[in-house]
Amino acid sequence: MQFPLSIISSLVTVLTITLQALPIFTLSTCRSFCGNIPIKYPFGIDDGCGAVQFRQMLNCSADLFFITPSGGYKVQSIDYNKKTLTVYDPAMSTCSILQPHHDFIMTDIQSAIMPPSADTVFALLNCSIDSPVLNHYKNLCFNFSGHSCDELYGGCNAFRVFHLLSNSSPPCCFTGYDTVRYMSMNILDCSHYTSIINTDNLKGLGPLDWVYGIKLSYSLPDTGCERCSESGGTCGFDTETQGMMCLCSSSFNATRECGKNC
Repeated sequence: MQFPLSIISSLVTVLTITLQALPIFTLSTCRSFCGNIPIKYPFGIDDGCGAVQFRQMLNCSADLFFITPSGGYKVQSIDYNKKTLTVYDPAMSTCSILQPHHDFIMTDIQSAIMPPSADTVFALLNCSIDSPVLNHYKNLCFNFSGHSCDELYGGCNAFRVFHLLSNSSPPCCFTGYDTVRYMSMNILDCSHYTSIINTDNLKGLGPLDWVYGIKLSYSLPDTGCERCSESGGTCGFDTETQGMMCLCSSSFNATRECGKNC
């Protein structure tokens, strides 16, 4: 028995429309660890996971890295209670190693939602006497827990070379993130920088005992994630519309919470 061509064509059209109308489900697995560092909201290492504001800021290879325009910075820890993320710049000078100078650059979004914390201090080293932070903008330099440039130049093997070359301690400046954000190292006219964290606890301790790195303080976006988590889901977002989504399973995503598609 043969069916008329018009009937076959109609059946194909109906089947095509039906298949197009079916929801397309994708696997929405969000990894919860990178190495030994837990990955929780608002962060994500898989696209579509976490808060969209933090999209593609973290990269998990062998280790976890914070990605900025100036490079990748190894994440040492994330404190979800204090809302801080501590990174280490492998190209930054420290008390034990002198590195070629470079700038620490974040995007405007990164600077707005996760700037370096108040207890992160940037030390600008071996500055020219013409440096703006020693002249017109000298108010940007401040006292850091009673410490001085002489301590860095005298107590650190890496920085002692500056003292030896000039037979004195060249100018330096302890300052905050906004200084290095708006002025590059070339404009600042300082040859190197280092950054110290947890500075409130370093009074009376020498540079060898300081903790070097950059602590970022992030804010938690109010997107209704708690409601999603309580329903058993994982907070994420639509990679195309960037709207918030509750990732419930490999076969179902909800807008706000699992069990409800509203």
